[in-house]
Amino acid sequence: MWTLRRGAASVPRTLRTLRSSSTLTTKDINQAVLTAEYAVRGELVLRAATIKKEGFKEQPYEKLLECNIGNPQAVGQKPISFGRQVLSLMCCPALLELPGTSELFAPDAIARAREYLAAIPNGIGAYSESQGFAIVRDQVAAFIEKRDGYPANPQDIFLTDGASKGVGFLLSLVLRGRSDGVLVPIPQYPLYSASLALQEAHMLGYELDEAGGWALPVSLLEAELSKAKANGIETRALVVINPGNPTGNTLSRENMQQIVQFCEEHEMVLMADEVYQENVYEEALPFYSFKKILCEMGSKVQCVSFHSTSKGFLGECGLRGGYFELMNFDPDVQAQLLKLVSIGLCSNTLGQIACGLMVAPPQQGEASYPAYAAEKEGIISSMKRRATMLVDGLNALEGVTCNAPQGAMYAFPSITLPPKAIAAAEAAGKVPDTFYALALLESTGIVVVPGSGFGQKEGTWHFRTTFLPPEDEMSSVVARMTDFHQGFMAKYA
Repeated sequence: MWTLRRGAASVPRTLRTLRSSSTLTTKDINQAVLTAEYAVRGELVLRAATIKKEGFKEQPYEKLLECNIGNPQAVGQKPISFGRQVLSLMCCPALLELPGTSELFAPDAIARAREYLAAIPNGIGAYSESQGFAIVRDQVAAFIEKRDGYPANPQDIFLTDGASKGVGFLLSLVLRGRSDGVLVPIPQYPLYSASLALQEAHMLGYELDEAGGWALPVSLLEAELSKAKANGIETRALVVINPGNPTGNTLSRENMQQIVQFCEEHEMVLMADEVYQENVYEEALPFYSFKKILCEMGSKVQCVSFHSTSKGFLGECGLRGGYFELMNFDPDVQAQLLKLVSIGLCSNTLGQIACGLMVAPPQQGEASYPAYAAEKEGIISSMKRRATMLVDGLNALEGVTCNAPQGAMYAFPSITLPPKAIAAAEAAGKVPDTFYALALLESTGIVVVPGSGFGQKEGTWHFRTTFLPPEDEMSSVVARMTDFHQGFMAKYA
C-alpha cells in the first residue's frame, strides 16, 4: 500500500513516467485547432498586450488606441441607462421592495423588471428553456414583425450567447464532413474561417467588389460554385454579412434579390449575418433584412438571420446576448437543431434579458424614452462623424484608398506598399500588411488588424480599423496615423 506524502519523490517512478508520457503536445491534439486562426485577437493584439504589461517602457506613448475589435465599451462608450437599470433589478430583485428604489430607478424600468420576473418565476439564476425565455422570444418576434412588416413565429427564434454561438450551431447542423463547403465573403469576419477549419470543412471564398463599394457580384458566386463542384466539394450554405464586416458596406435591395435567387436556384441555406443592422449611415442605402426580401419575393429559401446585443449602438459585448431566426426550415430539421442547442442547456440568462431590452426599448410616452432616444442618437450620430473623420484622413494618405463606411463600425483601407517595404517584410518573415500594422503599433500605439487576417484580393494589402475611440480622440488617431504613414513611406521609398 502506498503512503501519500507531499513531493514528487513520494510518487512511484512508474506513475511519474506514465504522467510524463501522457502529457499532451501540439502533435497530440485535434489538428483542426492548430489550423484555425482568429486574426482579430492574433499577433497584433498579443504584441499590444505585451507593450501594456511592460508599462510602455520603450514606446513614445502611454496609451494604446485599440481599433482592432468592435468592442465599444472598452474604448469609452457608455451603456444605455434603461437597459442597465432593468438588468440591475433582475440581478437583485430585493431592490424592488426597498423604499428608495423609486428614487433611483425609472418607473418604466421597474415595471419592465417586474414584467420579466413575473414571466420568469425561477429568476435569472436558473436554467431557461433551451431556446430561451418565452417572453424574450415573443419580444424578438414582435420586433421582427415591426421591422419587416411580416409575421414572425417565436418558435422559430433561438436566443444565443451572441451571434457567434448561433453561427456555430448552424454550421454544426449543416456540415456533414470534409467534402462540404460554405461560400464566405472575402474579406470576411474570421469567425467563419476559424469555425470552418474546426469543422474540417471548406471555406469557399468569393471576392467582394471593392471598386463597386464592396458589392456582391453573383457571377462570382457562380464561378466559386462551379470550381467547388469540379473539386468534389458540395456547397451547403452561403454566408452574407450585411452591413459588412470588415468592409462597412450595405447591400442594395437589388443585390439582395439576386443573392436570394442564387440560393433558390442552387438549393442552399442562406446565412444572413445582420448584427450591424442598427449601424447604417448612408440614407440612400437603408438596411433591409433578408427576411423582408424573402417574404417580398415569396421565396422558399432556407434562411437563418443572426442579430446581437454586441453591436448596433448598444455595444453590450460582454453580456453575450443574441438570437437567430429560422425561415422555411423543415420541422424535423428544426427539432434536431433544438436538440443540438439543448446539449448546452441554455444561453446565459442576462444576455437573454439584454436581447429583450434591445428589441423592446422604451417607447414614446414612457419615462425613460427621452433619455434613451438621446443616448441612441448621440452614439449613432457620433459614429457617423467619427467614420467621416477617419476615412477623410485615410484617403489623404499617399497610396491609401478607403471606401466610406455605409454601415457597421469599420473602415477597410487599401494600402499600396513600396517594393522595399514588401522586401523588408519578407526578410522579417512577415506578411506585408502585418509588417505595416506592427510598425504602426510600435510607433503610435494604434492597434489595427491586417487585411490578410480577413482575406483580400491577391496582390492587395489592407487593414481593418474601427472608428470607435471617443470623438475627442479621433483627431489624435488620424494625426498619429498620418505622421506614421508619411515616415513609413519615406523610409521605404
